Order: sequence, then C-alpha cells, then structure tokens
Amino acid sequence: MLTRRHFIEPDTFTLEEMETLFALAEKIEREGGYLRDSCKGKLLGVLFFEPSTRTRLSFEAAMIRLGGTCLGFAEPYSSSTAKGESLADTIRTVACYADAIVMRHPKEGAALLASRYSSVPVINAGDGGHHHPTQTLTDLLTIRQMRGAIDNLTIGFCGDLKFGRTVHSLARTLARYPRITMIFISPPELAMPSYITERFAGAGVSYEETGSLDTVIGKLDVLYMTRVQRERFFNEEDYIRLKDSYILNMEKMAMAKKDMMVLHPLPRVNEIAPDVDADPRAAYFRQATYGMYVRMALLSSVLGVVC
Repeated sequence: MLTRRHFIEPDTFTLEEMETLFALAEKIEREGGYLRDSCKGKLLGVLFFEPSTRTRLSFEAAMIRLGGTCLGFAEPYSSSTAKGESLADTIRTVACYADAIVMRHPKEGAALLASRYSSVPVINAGDGGHHHPTQTLTDLLTIRQMRGAIDNLTIGFCGDLKFGRTVHSLARTLARYPRITMIFISPPELAMPSYITERFAGAGVSYEETGSLDTVIGKLDVLYMTRVQRERFFNEEDYIRLKDSYILNMEKMAMAKKDMMVLHPLPRVNEIAPDVDADPRAAYFRQATYGMYVRMALLSSVLGVVC
C-alpha cells in the first residue's frame, strides 16, 4: 500500500507498486470520470520554491480533477521564507493544514529533510540537481503507453546529464528493468555523475558514454532530450559555450528508427527544432498529458482513496 507514504526518490516504490500506479493512471485516462470527487475534502499543499509550469499545474489539475483543493505558493518570496523561516518550520506549519505536500526546492536533499519534519506525506517535485521521481513516473508511463512495455530498450539521454535531475531519476529506475541499454550523450563537462554510473557498473547494467548524437541515434528506441540548464551554472560563459551542444532537427530524425520516440521533460529552449513537433515520433506533449494522469494515480493512492 502507498497510503501515507513519502515519495522522495525513484527507489521509494517497487517496480510492482509502480506498475499498479501505471495501471491506475491508464484506467483514469480510459474511463474519464473514474475517481472523480474521490479526494473531496482533501487538501494538497503545493510548495514551489523554484519555477515550474508542467509539474505544478499538473499536480494542481490532478487534485482538482479528483475533487480536492490546493493551497500553497508558486515562488518562495510570497511565503515566510522571505522572512527567514526555516524549511522545517514551513513544512511543520503546512502539515497542520494539508493532507499531503508536494514540494519543489532548489537544494539537493530538501525533500528528504521535509519528510523528516512532516506529519503528512511529502512528494518530491524536484530537489536541485538531485531527483524528480514524479517526472520518472511520467516518463515511464509514456514509454509503456507508446511501446507496450518497459524492457528490451536502448535509451539515449542527451544534453545536460550532470545537473539533470530528470535523467538521474529515470536512469536509476530504468536500471531496475530487464534488458535495458542506456547511452549517455553529452559534452565531458555535462557527463552523467559518477555516483550514478558506479551503481550501474556494480549492478551489471549496460551503458556507454559518447559525445556524438549522430553516431548513436540510429540504434535508439527512445531519445530523451534535455536542455542545458542556465540556472545551474555559476559561470555564464560556460553556459553560452555549452547551451547549443545538441540540437535535434529533422536532418537528425532522418537517421533515427522509424519508431524511435522522442521524450523531453520540458521546458525546451533550442535543443529540439520546432519542426520536429509534427513528427509522430515526438512524444513530449503527450508526455505532459500522461504526467497529469500518473499524478492523479499517485495522489489518490498516497491519500488513501484507493489501495
């Protein structure tokens, strides 16, 4: 059971528990009104100390579609954080009002800290460059919907792999599935952190690292594009030098498999050309839609309206 469970890292749930969530999300999508008003009378605290469009709005849409209500803030300076209040005190206070808390924070480990002070479930909506587990649920549901299963796949991660919390969470979770090969495509300065790849080596997970998208795109089943994140750089010159390292356009898409799917956690900047949007392999806006359904499944489970 997921009731009253924190969701802090991608390893929080077993694969069986995630499969249950995916099946529930698919039922919610398929049956339209399923679980409507199931969270009536429930309150979700939505605490975003960092900007967000899809994650925040999809959580709010999910809660509203379930019949619940949201409270919180979309930027920290509208809260007592601006007065110097500690994260622990903010969490303890919001837990007095809400039945669960979803939080995004720019500092790694903030969600784990919040869970230690909260009397209600805490859901990590992204903590710095660390984890983004609900995006991982979104990504996996999208793959499952479009490929039929999450196994026997070659998945390329391209762009900012050093600071990309979405790729950290997704790669760690994919390593738990059978017959997965991962290819990490990045400049050396933005390579996947060693604490991620060392786990793969110890678990016998197949992966390779390269600086060239062109040489590997033809063998990918899934291409996971990411933006170079300006907000993670201390040096503007480094950002400018690296920001356009990889641009996916129709010329590159012509080298890919006919059924390769393109994912992106969004927002994008220049890394996917707009004309790729019309290609049926471009799945990133469908990905955003699946994000709402899987968050509906997660909230209904965590809040105990389904088991």
